[in-house]
Amino acid sequence: MDTDKKDNQADKDESQNIVKSTPRDNLVVTQHTTTIKGRSIRYTATTGTIVLKEEAQKGEKDGESEGEKAKAEVFFVAYSKDNVKDKSKRPISFCFNGGPGSSSVWLHLGVLGPKRAKTRDLETVPPPYTLVENEYSLLDQTDLVFIDPISTGFSRVVPGEKAKDFHGFKKDIESVGEFIRLYCTRYGRWTSPKFLVGESYGTTRAAGLASYLQERYGLYLNGLMLVSSVLDFQTLLFYPENDLTYIVYLPVYAATAWYHKKLPSHLQRKPLRKVLDEVEAFAFGDYTLALFKGSGLPQKDYQHMLKKLAEYTGLPEDYLDQSNLRVRIHRFCKALLRDEKRTVGRFDSRFKGVDRDSAGEYFEYDPSYPVVHAPYSAALNHYLREDLNYESDLPYEIISAKVRPWSYKEFENRYVSVSNTLREAMHQNPHLKVFVANGYYDLATPYSATEYTFNHLGLAPELQKNVTMAYYEAGHMMYVHLESLARMKQDLTTFIQSAMP
Repeated sequence: MDTDKKDNQADKDESQNIVKSTPRDNLVVTQHTTTIKGRSIRYTATTGTIVLKEEAQKGEKDGESEGEKAKAEVFFVAYSKDNVKDKSKRPISFCFNGGPGSSSVWLHLGVLGPKRAKTRDLETVPPPYTLVENEYSLLDQTDLVFIDPISTGFSRVVPGEKAKDFHGFKKDIESVGEFIRLYCTRYGRWTSPKFLVGESYGTTRAAGLASYLQERYGLYLNGLMLVSSVLDFQTLLFYPENDLTYIVYLPVYAATAWYHKKLPSHLQRKPLRKVLDEVEAFAFGDYTLALFKGSGLPQKDYQHMLKKLAEYTGLPEDYLDQSNLRVRIHRFCKALLRDEKRTVGRFDSRFKGVDRDSAGEYFEYDPSYPVVHAPYSAALNHYLREDLNYESDLPYEIISAKVRPWSYKEFENRYVSVSNTLREAMHQNPHLKVFVANGYYDLATPYSATEYTFNHLGLAPELQKNVTMAYYEAGHMMYVHLESLARMKQDLTTFIQSAMP
């Protein structure tokens, strides 16, 4: 029996053992009060699952239509401000993280929600972990709905369905889009100003949704808030034939080296932004031309490249020579502080880690991840049950490996990209505005890669003003840095107000 037949038989056997019951929405409503900028705000939290259904096809039973067929239960937490007389004037924002495979916990308890996980920038907080009031919550500006895509958080397929059917670019957008349509319908939000907030792969999802919601449902958005954006995967993938990645990563390498004081003194004395101006000019000028020439680069120019790259990255010339002028991200994370027997983080390169040895090519773990993983996980699991009164014995999947392999079959033989999808959505809806938050120390989605993508979006000149870029001296999750969180709140507030009708 081949593998596909085995899988089909296993699915059939499993479905036969399931006690059939009709999945139902499971919602809990609670009332709360918070204080933002000295103002008391009363709000309602709705926590639970909504069942996604699809129209059953004819012939599924005795040649007749079965009406609607349950497919999955999507978990969400929604916050709506109380005593709003006209919901058509109250914005609503649908929020999600990325992965693929991440729940919405990071945006929820990191920056947007009325509570946030208590952490310390650059320090590991000892357990037990706590929640604090989030004085920087965006709830004073917009209602918030945090969505966990299928197989993340408490979101699951219903018995008899296959989870892997939802683990892919297209189906993910369709299922999240269906949830947004259903929520707007049930809670009377079709005429409200609407926003999407996505982080990391969530920005890929957001760009895809902007187009999908318009075309499928006629649901037009006022704005997208993209945190640590990736719209074109060519800018992130280190392949020998893809020189673009090495070019757009160079500025964040320089920012990291500057932060850890590995640059020459004449650069180290300069403010970070001044350093980056110089490095960007080199990266998109001489360095681009040198890589374009390949083995045709004259030896004297090659030696000049070695010297400049060493100057801007803090790496030894012989290492750069061995790397053929091209340094992959994991090599950089391992090599920059090798003399200190330390590594630097991928999500946030300000963080340092320690491996068993310092001679390897890859770090053992990303030192910027454990700092947030435990506090956010503990805080979320406590918060849902104790504050929001939602009970479930399922494991809340903070980061789910079950979604892999993730299907990108729509992009076979080419890089995954939604940049043109966003361009089309903005041209069809010229009122759609985009805010992009970038961390200077983000090695996962470098700010210069994002700039490259938007510079090549192909927007009409009159629509280019619809895009706003903001920069923070932190990493991928810039909100773990309290000063960046405070400024991010101001920037998001300004953006929402600018995108209102």
